[in-house]
Amino acid sequence: MIGKRCLVGGRVQGVYYRATAARRAQDLGVSGHARNLPDGRVEVLACGDQEAVLAFVKWLWIGSSASRVTSVEVTDVVIDAAQTPAGFRTV
Repeated sequence: MIGKRCLVGGRVQGVYYRATAARRAQDLGVSGHARNLPDGRVEVLACGDQEAVLAFVKWLWIGSSASRVTSVEVTDVVIDAAQTPAGFRTV
């Protein structure tokens, strides 16, 4: 199990980016969350098996049809199996 914290920049708020990300995460079996940040970016926490998380992180560049992603900053997060989020939610 791996975890990635991603800060997604561009036109990503108010364009169904978080909802679309949640559907994609559920399709891939990735848990975590997506939430709007005050600076206009979206923070995404992605947890799961390596292949699924990496596919999801790659997808973050695509987003919803109305979004325009200009950056995705990715950092590793240490995930404790006991603290792994259940499912994927938007905040």
